[in-house]
Amino acid sequence: MVFGYSQEDLQFLIKPMAVTAHQPQGSMGNDTPLAVLSDKPQNLFAYFKQDFAQVSNPPLDAIREKLVTQRSVPLGRRANIFNETSEHCKTLRIDHPILTNDELETIISSTINGVKTVSISTNFKLSTGESSLYYAIEKIQQQAEEAIKNGCTVIILSDREIDGNHSFIPSLLAVGAVHHYLIRKRIRAQADIIIESGEPREVHHFATLFGYGASAINPYLAYESIKGLRATSKFKNEIPSNKNSELNFREAIEEGIIKTMAKMGISTIQSYTGAQIFEALGLSKKLIEKYFTWTVSRIGGIGLKEIYKDLLLWHSNAYAKDNIPSNLKLDIGGLYLWRSNGERHMWKPETISLLQDSTKRNDKKTFDIFEKESDIEGSKHISIRNMLDLIYDDPIPLESVEPVIEIVKRFATGAISLGSISREAHETLAVATNRINARSNTGEGGEDPNRFYIDENGDSKSSAVKQVASGRFGVTTNYLVNAKDIQIKMAQGAKPGEGGEIPGRKISDYIAYIRKTTPGVELISPPPHHDIYSIEDLAQLIHDLKNVNTGARIHVKLVSVAGVGIIAAGVAKGKGDVVLISGDSGGTGASPLSSIRHAGLPWELGLAETHQVLVANGLRDRIIVQTDGQIKTSKDIAIAALLGAEEWGVATGALVAMGCIMLRKCHLNTCSVGVATQDPELRKLFKGTPESVINYFMFLAENLRVHMSKMGFKTVNEMIGRVDKLSQRKDIKHWKANTLDLSPLLLKPKILQNDHTFCCKDQDHEIEKALDNSIINKFKKEIDSNSSFSTTIKIKNTNRTVGSILSGYITKKFGETGLIDDSIKIDFEGSAGQSFGAWLIKGITFKLFGDSNDYFGKGLSGGRLIITPDTKSTFIAEKNVIIGNVALYGSTGGEAYIRGVGGERFCVRNSAAIAVIEGIGDHGCEYMTGGKVVILGETGRNFAAGMSGGIAYIWDPENNFKKNFNGELCDLLNVEKKSTESKELKKIIERHYFYTKSSVAKNIVNDWDISIEKFKKVLPREYAKIIDTIEGDQETFSGKSKSISKINQKVKTNE
Repeated sequence: MVFGYSQEDLQFLIKPMAVTAHQPQGSMGNDTPLAVLSDKPQNLFAYFKQDFAQVSNPPLDAIREKLVTQRSVPLGRRANIFNETSEHCKTLRIDHPILTNDELETIISSTINGVKTVSISTNFKLSTGESSLYYAIEKIQQQAEEAIKNGCTVIILSDREIDGNHSFIPSLLAVGAVHHYLIRKRIRAQADIIIESGEPREVHHFATLFGYGASAINPYLAYESIKGLRATSKFKNEIPSNKNSELNFREAIEEGIIKTMAKMGISTIQSYTGAQIFEALGLSKKLIEKYFTWTVSRIGGIGLKEIYKDLLLWHSNAYAKDNIPSNLKLDIGGLYLWRSNGERHMWKPETISLLQDSTKRNDKKTFDIFEKESDIEGSKHISIRNMLDLIYDDPIPLESVEPVIEIVKRFATGAISLGSISREAHETLAVATNRINARSNTGEGGEDPNRFYIDENGDSKSSAVKQVASGRFGVTTNYLVNAKDIQIKMAQGAKPGEGGEIPGRKISDYIAYIRKTTPGVELISPPPHHDIYSIEDLAQLIHDLKNVNTGARIHVKLVSVAGVGIIAAGVAKGKGDVVLISGDSGGTGASPLSSIRHAGLPWELGLAETHQVLVANGLRDRIIVQTDGQIKTSKDIAIAALLGAEEWGVATGALVAMGCIMLRKCHLNTCSVGVATQDPELRKLFKGTPESVINYFMFLAENLRVHMSKMGFKTVNEMIGRVDKLSQRKDIKHWKANTLDLSPLLLKPKILQNDHTFCCKDQDHEIEKALDNSIINKFKKEIDSNSSFSTTIKIKNTNRTVGSILSGYITKKFGETGLIDDSIKIDFEGSAGQSFGAWLIKGITFKLFGDSNDYFGKGLSGGRLIITPDTKSTFIAEKNVIIGNVALYGSTGGEAYIRGVGGERFCVRNSAAIAVIEGIGDHGCEYMTGGKVVILGETGRNFAAGMSGGIAYIWDPENNFKKNFNGELCDLLNVEKKSTESKELKKIIERHYFYTKSSVAKNIVNDWDISIEKFKKVLPREYAKIIDTIEGDQETFSGKSKSISKINQKVKTNE
């Protein structure tokens, strides 16, 4: 109790990790108070938010690219790197930085030359108030310095042996204080720091300790807690033996730490140590400067006085006056589930009931009670916006304010994927928003093409916003051309720096059909878009998508974090039409609990910064700013507008209006109201209607008009960025909340001459310069009449995204099926620019004599791409690179024949295309879910990482492939010599020769009986099981392909 443990810590964090060796999952986001606004004592870890990469550099894929990560760390003095001496060897390297008790004892008793330990107690006597904490920190700093002078190379900061008279310096404060003190004394490299503490028990705790200087951590109380749980009759059979459960816990923590540091692209724990990749939220400038130097803390907050008070509260709960524990029952917690006597939540039973009742009955009076109750709860300060008041002056008549029907056009529902929620819920959102010209968002799971057509009653189930995420699930040309907005998801508020994930239990036949994946197999998107490693790459994807659908707005979704304003400015310069600043409290269908609670920042901070930076740089008038993250009342929307957003995402509230009761078990597929489940029986319980969602949005708009009239605004555009209509509340007496300074949010940047504070200009995407326009103009008659034609065109590397405008134009005219094969045949001569053949559709064949830059065939949607060296070329094709990196990323159909070698990440997330190439770089076929890939040459490392579907064949005459193969999900097999599969493979290679005249293909085919023995087949295990389950009597290559087609046909007709 003295360390602030709760029942939830044991139930939802420690026990699951001890049992599964993985981080616990959660859903629906975080709607509890910020640590600095909570009435309950908070550990210091909760005041730090994890930083993450978005756009300016990519996060690392810690799951599928483990080969570049490292857990081991050295302990001891660091020698001068400029001197090559044996002193560099006098360290102890440990495989695991999370230490068991026995491992810590081994280090303490080590006789290795250069390793000398000292243990410094971080406990202090509770006697003289906050000054006792201050002097205790000074004491351990001085003791650490003295220990180093005495030759110690490993300093152990320990809080063991707390009693009724002594508390502890928070471990994070202790390590930060000692770390920076030793830096200032210029002796930090002479010793490492180990934390021996009862405090850390979840991933974020450990991550911050490493981030502020710890090299290893011994969480002794977490281990004791596991033993205690196992000793109870309730969990004895569920939790493994003490030793195994401790190792499971350690594995889960270390896995989580690697995932956390990977969000910033850091691959080793040694590099993460002392990196301070965090932002403080609610800590004073004085505290930061002294103990967490160089950490960003924008709005001030608490200091030692308030930290001491929290420690005192915990201590008084744990000990009676006679030093005997006064109450052995832990606090209930209430962070992860609402509890009547637990932590406060934005969504509680009363507010959920009021919203559902008001929207179901179209009862405005009840809705006003909902808003009042929500604002009352907010007035107890849960979020930053609850600390702000609207300034009502210069009122105008309500009838002179912009009408409701115009305001609701600015609403969006947020990105909620089909898969995370049920088909019924997803379609209800789309119908509701389309009726009022608002926008629903597909999320990253794609959308059923049948929804692109208007229903008989005039409704449309097509989501206005089609999202393009790193997994590219269901992103076809037809999907893109049916969008009003296309949103590039760079990050998600509930788990920035990570890819989306959906458990296998929610991948029904229908969801697999939409996403073009395998039923029952878990899907995790890559943390980065593999075609976006820089702001220039983002600009390229914006350009690509605008080419496919020239009439759509192109969004970029970012998450609030320090520096997001600079990224947003890059989005504006990269020709983005909309930038979304998503807050940390947004919902999610599945995410590690650590990310839900500790990654990202409130949208108020990111939105204010974004608006200020855009205005200051003269960019605000060319881009729309949108925000989301637990926006649920008209006051929330008013504050968002005044801080700079002219559009707003309302997602959780819309789900609640449809029937969601915040069970927070979306990831378990057991939603009892049918909103967030794929279970057919549970889906029958869904009772939501479009009318409820429409009523909710209408009520919000009506009440927003009231706020506008009181502030004197006729239109929403007049409100944008008017921070002079906001003030920090003066009536707050809360002992932590009143330490905040929100003035950085309320800065009004100088407006450049002739600029505006809202978007009033269209971006110039320079579509008219595209090579496709000349093709369409020249052959418009043939295209419009579905007639065949062929031509030859010179191409340069400045010709980017060739084929995308043409494909989009034809798809809009003829639909998803495209044209008959080879209806359009174009030969190109020269060097193609980026994204050649991107989203090329069925019926178009491009043959390039030359070479191509990165992103060749991105999103291929049924077209045929052929590339071969220039006819005048003298180099050996199979030994030279002919296309760049990330070719065929997210392909959903078609064929590609490449005579030559490709770069890295070939066929990442391929789901249906057939591709032949003569050698590739690292990470080939990563995350592949379907299709066939034939490699007639060498591969780089990590081939087939995360590959859950499709089949790859590798020509391996030297038997070298196995060392580059990632067998985590796949098996490496031989191809039977006389099988149908062998014949099908031969036909593919023959086609490669037919189109490219490849000498490699010719030699292989001419000696087929010998060649077939040198092929390796890569087959995902779960994919094989699913196929065998569906149609066990068909064991041939073609039979298996047919069985997958049968799934899709069954889904189309029956679901």
